Amino acid sequence: MTICQAHNLRAPVIDVPRPYGVRISLAVSDPFRNLLGADWHRAHWFADAASRDAALAEWSRKHEYSRPGDRPALVYERISR
Repeated sequence: MTICQAHNLRAPVIDVPRPYGVRISLAVSDPFRNLLGADWHRAHWFADAASRDAALAEWSRKHEYSRPGDRPALVYERISR
């Protein structure tokens, strides 16, 4: 696919196979599901398992500014193509 305005992309297009992924969805108890729907999810793809696992560890860690008792609202799942 040709990109008409490549300078407008956030990151350059990379034609490298990305077989390792992370599926992000909402927890069953999250009220945001009422807005997005119960089947909402997003997938992020990586070229190798190490990059995927590093991103997964960063995304799923407890944020240093979280309040006591805060629970994560997102569910992370490793996926592969």
